[in-house]
This record gives sequence, structure tokens and C-alpha cells, in this order.
Amino acid sequence: MTSAGDLKQRIRACRLCADRFAATVTGHAPRPVVWFDSPARILIAGQAPGARVHDSGRPFTDPSGDRLRDWLGLSEAQFYDQSLVAIVPMAFCFPGYSPKKADLPPPAICRTTWHGQIMPGLPNIRLRVLVGAYAQTYHLGGKMPVQARVEGWQDHAPQDFPLPHPSWRNTAWLKRNPWFETDLLPVLRARVQELIT
Repeated sequence: MTSAGDLKQRIRACRLCADRFAATVTGHAPRPVVWFDSPARILIAGQAPGARVHDSGRPFTDPSGDRLRDWLGLSEAQFYDQSLVAIVPMAFCFPGYSPKKADLPPPAICRTTWHGQIMPGLPNIRLRVLVGAYAQTYHLGGKMPVQARVEGWQDHAPQDFPLPHPSWRNTAWLKRNPWFETDLLPVLRARVQELIT
């Protein structure tokens, strides 16, 4: 069986999407951002790193990360402690932008190449935080709008919590859906605290 360290090294060295990324508006090279270890109890599954994370080499080093840490009730030190939290997005590299400057979707080849090797090596996961449609479809099965998944969060708790993306672009959504902050987040934070103490 491959050790977590060996697997992480192989993912960091992956260049499967080099030609795909070179052809984007950003014309960038792959830079897999890998952040997991076998003792982790909390899995954060999102879409793919953004441009800032591509530059930093560390997941969620942007305003979205600040908001996500607040949602979870985790300090920065706790969030980046790989013995507590594994961050396994649907793609490990920044996919780039379209000609209209929109985020490109995570290439499926990343998930199909790596996730089947990663998940068996995370046997202690007790909570999956599923950020956005791609992660929710992969981990929960079936296609459903993010709004409906998040509204039905109680069907999945306490093991899975489907969340919208913590992007500041979703501030209007949060204002239109106050139950997210008053009903869902306290339960999520309590579950996180159970697992880290």
C-alpha cells in the first residue's frame, strides 16, 4: 500500500493537465496544492484552487478561506493542521480562466486519477464538508442544485454538510437565506468542535 507521503509526492509531481492549462487565458503551468494526511478527521472537499492559492501553494489562502474558517469555527492553526483537516478538492490545480475571465471547471481527469487512491488512506474521516456542486455530486451522488442540497442539509448531517462556496460573490445569497447562519452553522460548528477536542 502506498504511504500518504508517497502519494502526496506523486500528486505534487502530476503534470497531466499541462497542455490544458497552457491553452487557457492564464497560460499557467500545473501546481498541485496537496493538503491531507491519514489521521485527519474532517474532510473539506471543494472545487479547485483559485489563482491566489495557485500562487501561495496553500489551500484557501484567500477571503473565501477566511469565511470558510469562520463557518467551521476553526482557527487558522487548526484549519491547517493536517492531523485534523484534510483538504481534497475535485482538482488539485488552478484550472485557469475562460476568455470571459470565468473560472474553468475542475478537470475530471484529476478526480478520476487520484481520488480513488486518496480516500482509502483517510480512514478516520468523520465529517465531510462539501463545498459547491462538484464536491456534492461526487460525494453524495446524483445531480442537484447547490441551493437544494444546502436547504436539505439535515438529511446529510452530522456526517456530511453541503455548503455553498464561501466566495464573497455569495454574500447576497447568504442575506437571502438567513437560516444558513442561524440553523446550519451552529450545528456544523458544534460537530467540528466534537471532532477536534
